[in-house]
Amino acid sequence: MIDHVRDLASVRDATDRLLTAVTKLNNDSIAEPSRLPGWTRGHVLAHVARNADALVNVLAGRPMYASAETRDADIERDAPRALAAQLADVRESAGRFEAQAAVPADWSRTITMRNGVTDSASRVPFRRWLEVDLHHVDLGIGYELEDLSEEFTQREINFLADRFRDAPGLPAVAIRQDDGRTLFTGAVQGFTEEQVRSGAEPAWDITVSGRQADLLGWLAGRRDGSALTAEGGLLPALPPL
Repeated sequence: MIDHVRDLASVRDATDRLLTAVTKLNNDSIAEPSRLPGWTRGHVLAHVARNADALVNVLAGRPMYASAETRDADIERDAPRALAAQLADVRESAGRFEAQAAVPADWSRTITMRNGVTDSASRVPFRRWLEVDLHHVDLGIGYELEDLSEEFTQREINFLADRFRDAPGLPAVAIRQDDGRTLFTGAVQGFTEEQVRSGAEPAWDITVSGRQADLLGWLAGRRDGSALTAEGGLLPALPPL
């Protein structure tokens, strides 16, 4: 069961880590390339701030973004700002998200994300947590996938494996984790996680195994998967997030 209160505390911790790390940078380093193609570190920080405001909209029952074009334009507008302005925006937008999350509400309600994706409101804090922590990694300033908590890493692996279930063009993939657990994704129809745990496994096309951080990196598009082992075929290309 999702504990949104606990996840909100994790969001605060992740935001504090990000702000503490970014404080050590300077205006020149903010303008340098991040690990995301075509984005500077300023783009990443602008996105983190605008995502907080977008999730305020979601929790308040408004559209996440006015449009895809507005979302992109806002990030481009805010990316060139100096370090002090970036820090203030990330901090203040995080405060607005926390204030909206404190408004009494039904956390079991269904909310609408970007591109019409629906989810439980209770998962919004985790979605914010992953935005903050993964984009901290994307800054390329010493915080790596290996530094993410075990809980975060496992939950994000689970989340992405479920997201890619029955994705067009993706074969049936078994994900063998280094703790012995197996997840499945891709073209696997008619099977549940409970059936897999009971030993009733579908016929996998490809089995992918490796360290948790490398599995997360591959699923989240942060690593090319070269550190993973693929049996039964080549490591499949995943759909864009």
